[in-house]
Amino acid sequence: MLQAARLMEAAGVCVAVYDDEDRLRYANRAFRVAWFVDEGEHPLWPDLMRRNFHARRGTVIKVADFEAWLVSTVSRRGKAGFRAFETDLHDGRWLWMTETMQDDGWMLCVASDITSIRPDERALRQDRDEAIRVSQTDELTGIPSRRFVMAKLNDLLAAQADDNGRISRHVGCIAVLDIDNFKYINDRFGHLVGDAVLRDFAATLQGHVRKTDVLGRVGGEEFVLILPNTAAGDAEAIVSRMLDAVRISRPVPDQLSFRYTFSAGIASAEGGEKADEIYRRADLALYAAKMRGRNQISLDPAIRLD
Repeated sequence: MLQAARLMEAAGVCVAVYDDEDRLRYANRAFRVAWFVDEGEHPLWPDLMRRNFHARRGTVIKVADFEAWLVSTVSRRGKAGFRAFETDLHDGRWLWMTETMQDDGWMLCVASDITSIRPDERALRQDRDEAIRVSQTDELTGIPSRRFVMAKLNDLLAAQADDNGRISRHVGCIAVLDIDNFKYINDRFGHLVGDAVLRDFAATLQGHVRKTDVLGRVGGEEFVLILPNTAAGDAEAIVSRMLDAVRISRPVPDQLSFRYTFSAGIASAEGGEKADEIYRRADLALYAAKMRGRNQISLDPAIRLD
């Protein structure tokens, strides 16, 4: 192990490990130099990107609203078992980066210098990657779109077998979330306020989404939260914290008395189940929460909390 650590420290490629809270736990010398990390420092990934953005160093991020970019990027970060992409640094280098995720949320990042690749080919790949990103992103909130969320739900529900060939059953939960009285908000305060509420809702919830979870807007005021490897009781606790956060949120700066709430329905997911079926059960649970007075959570009656 000591020899492996020495080899990684001396390697020309950048190597880093992030934990399930997206905190940097290990970075070799090449990574520390590229992203300006002090030896022994363990920043959260969003904090590292924020400070480098404002210092105009590390990753090149060409956006007018960095915080909106951060919400959008965090909402997709670590949502695949393996991801590869290209990125450029302020020092002129162009990197090929891979992210390998474990089920527990820990991530291995490895970046190699590919600056010598022809710039025209690089631009074509950038355009391709951007087109894919746009197709998977909700334009208003910046979080994943229905297409991305449903693909991840299907991935979660794909039948999984253990070493003995047995199909795993419980694979997690999904929650369908709906902003309460959203039509009234639009009619009473106008669509600009409605849009502000949608953006605030996405950003507020994203602050409570774990690295392995997926939050996306599936249409109008309806959102879906995918919670892999999560028991129903834990899923309820996570969504309850989101309810509390939204209750104290103030999405309209010049109207501090304005507030809003949401309702949620939670269903348990089993391997091999159809996405439409689990979505229907979560949606029925959401309807029950609305009928009981809104601003609350309802669990699918099929869920057993024992």
